[in-house]
Amino acid sequence: MNPTQLAAQVEAFVRETIAPYERDPRCTPHGPSEELVAELRDHARAAGLLTPHIANGTHLTHRETAHVLRAAGLSPLGPVALNVAAPDEGNMFLLGRVATPEQKQRFLDPLVAGTARSAFFMTEPATDGGAGSDPSMMQTVARQDGNHWVIDGRKAFITGVQGAKVGIVMAKTGEGATLFLIDLPDPAVRIERVLDTIDSSMPGGHSIVAIDGLRVPADQILGEPHKGFDYAQIRLAPARLTHCMRWLGAATRAHEIACQYAVKRHAFGKPLIDHEGVGFMLADNRIALQQAWLMIDWCAGVLDSGVAGIAESSMAKVAVSDLLFGVADRCVQVMGGTGVSGDTIVEQVFREIRAFRIYDGPTEVHKWSLAKRIKRETLARMEG
Repeated sequence: MNPTQLAAQVEAFVRETIAPYERDPRCTPHGPSEELVAELRDHARAAGLLTPHIANGTHLTHRETAHVLRAAGLSPLGPVALNVAAPDEGNMFLLGRVATPEQKQRFLDPLVAGTARSAFFMTEPATDGGAGSDPSMMQTVARQDGNHWVIDGRKAFITGVQGAKVGIVMAKTGEGATLFLIDLPDPAVRIERVLDTIDSSMPGGHSIVAIDGLRVPADQILGEPHKGFDYAQIRLAPARLTHCMRWLGAATRAHEIACQYAVKRHAFGKPLIDHEGVGFMLADNRIALQQAWLMIDWCAGVLDSGVAGIAESSMAKVAVSDLLFGVADRCVQVMGGTGVSGDTIVEQVFREIRAFRIYDGPTEVHKWSLAKRIKRETLARMEG
């Protein structure tokens, strides 16, 4: 099956099978329940669409993945059902690139099979002065003890740790950082609390976690010791972009709902869409959705060329998150009171995309990083 056909199948599956679950009471403020996740994945498995971007151990190209993940994102439940949601999708990508054959069998295979979820432990509480957008501030430490490493620290905003079976923990080791693979749950990894956040699509929500004396065998180091920051970069650029892909699908669906509302709803003697103020907002949406797709396709092409794409993914993440937030905001505005209610998924899409502007680094951090690059390039040209 070629990627275009696959994306079409995924879209039909999400619209017809998964979208009806959006009002299911098992959709909680901290994401769909484990029971609902399993049920949705059973549907995807039966349809032959579970983990569709990975087939027989081969990953689709980034451009091909974009079509599939956009289709999955047409429902907030789509990425979870199809097993292409964050953080699992990014963790699978990283494990596929860095893990040993033994580690892949133990940690990656259950993720690809959709029988396990995972968590990536990097960010830390601001109250501890820990790492957020600046990983060099990391406070969590790992010390070697014979053939094991012992990890201590606190992590914050750890997505999906509640209910996860696989963890990737980043800890400071000497002058660098190291990534450790762990089985979950573990008594040394304690969820202090699940945070109340504006988004609600990710199973397990986002937690603050205490790590006290976690012992990890040396053979569970992911990659080489002290190179954790380098490995995180392998995950980072593609993960930024797959967020863009999924939320493009969500914004597209919100736009469809807003268009249908504007055609059916009448005010002042005619359909809302015939009022210029409303029609122009929907036209702006169409333009923004196309711009977002072009940015995604461009950045995916850069990654497919073998370039790390750090700057390109920053540009795409900033542009797409801002564009899609504008789309979601206009959808709410077009629909008025209905747009801020739970009668449709529009208000959820608005909340989710607002949070997306923080995921994987807020807009301002990406712009700051790009500005530093611009300065270096400009000085180099001037000196040349």
